[in-house]
Amino acid sequence: MNTTRRKLMSAAGGGALLALAPYQRALAAPEFRYKYANNLPPSHPMNLRAQEAAQNIARDTNGRFELAVFPNSQLGSDTDTLSQLRAGAVEFFTLSGLILSTLVPSASISGVGFAFPGYDAVWKAMDGELGAHIRAEINSRGLIVMDHIWDSGFRQVTTSSRAISGPGDFRDLKIRVPVSPLWTSMFKALGSSPASINFNETYSALQTRVVDAQENPLAIIQTAKLYEVQKYCSMTNHMWDGFWFLGNRRAWEKLPADIREIVARHINAAGMAERADVLALNNQLQSKLAEEGLAFNTPDAEPMRDALRKAGFYASWKEKYGDKAWGLLEQSVGRLS
Repeated sequence: MNTTRRKLMSAAGGGALLALAPYQRALAAPEFRYKYANNLPPSHPMNLRAQEAAQNIARDTNGRFELAVFPNSQLGSDTDTLSQLRAGAVEFFTLSGLILSTLVPSASISGVGFAFPGYDAVWKAMDGELGAHIRAEINSRGLIVMDHIWDSGFRQVTTSSRAISGPGDFRDLKIRVPVSPLWTSMFKALGSSPASINFNETYSALQTRVVDAQENPLAIIQTAKLYEVQKYCSMTNHMWDGFWFLGNRRAWEKLPADIREIVARHINAAGMAERADVLALNNQLQSKLAEEGLAFNTPDAEPMRDALRKAGFYASWKEKYGDKAWGLLEQSVGRLS
């Protein structure tokens, strides 16, 4: 671990804001104090890299701009914070495209089931024409968005009853999903019985067998200790999710051009570094979760895609997203519908 990473790791756990203190003491009071909110714990790479960006911005603006980081939904739920962002009460916010789709429908297309075979296809799409299309849609809603989407990771399925080896293993599976039409329709198309349950109730729902399965990135499976109430983890990579770094347009346009350039440069650099961090973290977590007792397997994704095609899942969502957005997705992942 390099010096920067060690400093970032030591900042985790609630003390991250203190990392700015040396800069604040050495520099004059800032002209601009902006708030950045997110829903992840302080120790997540997103917050570690955001704190690093905040320090770099303070340094390169000679203390004129202060970015205060509020992790772990401190300023409210995702829905509440999105409203605050639009109103200007919060200046910056990172949000999953799957949730942002309530305002920008095309934003959830990156989460289409079994679309991405791996990260090469993800970044080809999201750093390419599909990402540019979504950013244009975000901008049309009165927000600004940074150039690079941050990584949340691929989502995996854990179960208490059986490993997922093929599409038939989804049949009649009671699985917890977030409140989202895209999730619900995908698992229904595979023959499962999805139940929309708030995340803070997921552990108890698994423990009491209200549901038998759930799906999340490995980092969340680890931090929520879901391995205590699950036996199997199937590396389905069934959805990829990322976080758009959003800003309030009025607040952004108040900044002088030189400060905007510095802020954007460091936030975009932090997003790229966070991607590498998340990849490394997930590679480490599989072995750690195996030590906790989870049995891992890696099913073939192509039979899953075939099952979704036959069920009309892709055709239905192509109609919802429209030919343009769907065509841009297929440029990176190949034909789905």
